[in-house]
Amino acid sequence: MTIKTPWLNYYADVPHHLEYPEGSMFDVVKETALRFPEYIAYSFMGSHTSYKSFVEQTHAVAKAFYAAGIREGQRVTLCLPNMPQTMMCFYALNLIGAVSNMIHPLSSEGEIVFYLKDSKSAAAVTVDLFYGKFAAACKEYELSSLIITSVADALSPLKRWGYKLTEGRKVPPIPADAPILHWKDFLAAGQAYQGQYICNRKAADEAVILYSGGTTGISKGISLSNLNFNALAMQTVAMGYCLEPGKAMLSVLPMFHGFSLGVCIHAMLYYGCRCILVPRFNPAGYAELLRKEKPNYIAAVPTLFESLLRNPDMDGVDLSCLMGVFSGGDSLSVELKKKVDIFLKEHNATVEIREGYGMTESVTASCLTPYNLSREGSVGLPFPDMYYKIVAVGSQRELPYNEEGEICVSGPTLMKGYVNHPEETAQALQIHEDGLLWLHTGDLGLMDADGFIYFRQRLKRMIISSGYSIYPSQLENIIDAHESVLISCVIGVPDAVKKQKVKAFVVLKPGVEDEAAALDSLWEHCRRHIAKYSLPYEIALREDLPKTIVGKVAFKVLEAEEALAHEQKQATQTDELLAPQQV
Repeated sequence: MTIKTPWLNYYADVPHHLEYPEGSMFDVVKETALRFPEYIAYSFMGSHTSYKSFVEQTHAVAKAFYAAGIREGQRVTLCLPNMPQTMMCFYALNLIGAVSNMIHPLSSEGEIVFYLKDSKSAAAVTVDLFYGKFAAACKEYELSSLIITSVADALSPLKRWGYKLTEGRKVPPIPADAPILHWKDFLAAGQAYQGQYICNRKAADEAVILYSGGTTGISKGISLSNLNFNALAMQTVAMGYCLEPGKAMLSVLPMFHGFSLGVCIHAMLYYGCRCILVPRFNPAGYAELLRKEKPNYIAAVPTLFESLLRNPDMDGVDLSCLMGVFSGGDSLSVELKKKVDIFLKEHNATVEIREGYGMTESVTASCLTPYNLSREGSVGLPFPDMYYKIVAVGSQRELPYNEEGEICVSGPTLMKGYVNHPEETAQALQIHEDGLLWLHTGDLGLMDADGFIYFRQRLKRMIISSGYSIYPSQLENIIDAHESVLISCVIGVPDAVKKQKVKAFVVLKPGVEDEAAALDSLWEHCRRHIAKYSLPYEIALREDLPKTIVGKVAFKVLEAEEALAHEQKQATQTDELLAPQQV
């Protein structure tokens, strides 16, 4: 059976196919270090580390893990911000054949227990600031080693002293008898170890566990291989068509996220670029980073770009250094893209934002706006060796071009499966009649006759009102087009008659003084551009919108708030009906 690949006609100079390595992630980074030993691998708080030094650091940490008892195939939880130790641990575990279980550094105690149990982790590494949460979690799940590091461990003596007098003072002291392994002692044990520790892992071997964002249900561990990450790195370089060895990526997205780990870290190290590690995002600090570091590439979620638009500290920042700006992790509305492109041009950038699409089940992006061509509303073309098709929801039946259905993806970045969830793995990964293994994404979209992909909505985010299917992202795009709107979120709220009705939450642009007039104008705008059955029954103005741990607009938080308000209203009405009537 022939697989349709119309997008290849629009690849220009991008290669149609790539040859992927048979080894591990560390293997490709080691090869890069041999080619560019003196190039900078990463920068952190003003200090720079060469590829040669980074490989040496990785070997030292690998020996330390082995001395601590970690062996091939075991899983180790890394709960760390973007800092050198995160990179060292990640690649050191890969070097000894162990698996990195990446979790959000701000995870709650209960979440930590879940992640440790779900992954069956043998050990964990975290920062001193989070020791208390891990100490509590370890009462429910026993680890062979809890390794504690600090930002200070990555700094020069002078900067370490300064850090301890400022940020370090906020860290609660760890009890002297705590059953932990301090970073310094951890490395010292490795230095004393003289035995074998290197494991030759293959492309198909499990290397990383990442977690789904929970937008479709309970958070699930996603098992990913060396091939998944190495293929993504090579595809990103090929499709990006703007990367050059020695250039720098501003790595602000946390490394527990596939977009960050796959694109901002591993793809950069594969190609000899520099990762500028940002341990904590704040708008004012981000503007200063752009001024000081002058990065060549930025990859971020839409909410980060939205924050730049209203950041007064960005005034006068020169962005002519940018060679590539990429958005992923959530849907980028047409109107927000237009605003960002104008912003980039006003700050001397010669590039426009390029949107991608992907899922953690395929590490991250598998589709990207090509370097030489964009189409409004499209997330671009499939990466080399990635195949896309649209099928009827709940089936494997492929739909014609321009017909909306479920997006399916095939290629070398597909996950090995969900950890401890064989049934859900079987639902997500299916072999079709063409003989290929396809990931059923649970996302609605379409493909045009030229192979451009258009993301519409997650299947479970569809609003059904009076039998009509309403897509929140389409309404958000219309609302965002209003001159006074910065960002919006549309949800369905319970309704006794319609089952669901539409409500919009809106953040106005800074400087809008007359909110009432802006709201009246927005209502008029919506009535002009939105069908009556899709029209919001309410537009609520807010100072900000809740975000998920990866920076997406947390529409589920808004849905939960509205559901609770609905329940309380019903309870109040019931109480009034049952109350004794006064005569």
